[in-house]
Amino acid sequence: MPIKQKILAKQKILVVDDDMTSRVTLAGYFETEGYEVCEAEDGEQMWAVLNQETINLIMLDIRLPGDDGLTLLRDIRKSSDIGIIMVTGKSDEIDRIVALEMGADDYVTKPFNARELLARSKNLIRRTLNSKVGEEDDDVKTFSGWSLYADQRRLISPEGEDVRLTRGEFELLSTLVQRVGRVLTRDNLLDYISHREWDPNDRTIDVLIGRLRRKIEQDPQNPNIILTVHGVGYVFSPRQ
Repeated sequence: MPIKQKILAKQKILVVDDDMTSRVTLAGYFETEGYEVCEAEDGEQMWAVLNQETINLIMLDIRLPGDDGLTLLRDIRKSSDIGIIMVTGKSDEIDRIVALEMGADDYVTKPFNARELLARSKNLIRRTLNSKVGEEDDDVKTFSGWSLYADQRRLISPEGEDVRLTRGEFELLSTLVQRVGRVLTRDNLLDYISHREWDPNDRTIDVLIGRLRRKIEQDPQNPNIILTVHGVGYVFSPRQ
């Protein structure tokens, strides 16, 4: 189902968590920082809020009754690129990787630092709004028959098909397209797409590269557009 999303004077966050204490704590913290906060304890309530409100960011717990967070993430991504931060348990490494592969913008682990979560939320909302403001641009980048429209955040295949990109995929591809032939490390790329501190175990870039390859490479297992530079990072080297 389509999700309404527009630029608001006061940003609105939806916290989806079946633990009332967590919801109330987060709501109180973000409201103190000037945000409007909506709450939902499961998927049914989440969809009810999304149908009534314009939400700028969703904080989505993975462990939920009924449809779990990953299922809800998948369903949201069918129609929307709204900012989503997944909330996971400390031991749920596989869930975190799967969440990134399915289109989550970021994740935090419980117990989390409220100030860190606030910083990540601010950065994600700012990137979302900047991408909308940037829609006035008329910039088109082409490579290997593909066309990337920065103004519309669209990727058109050589066959003329519209290929959907998540926000993270779009930001990463835009970064690569603007730096053809330049070898970029994973931490360089992470700085461009997330604007937050990274750690050596962060696999966000590798996950996004894998997703992009599946969308733009003829053979994702033997790529000829986004190349791996072993021990260093990646280089964008499309044929002209």
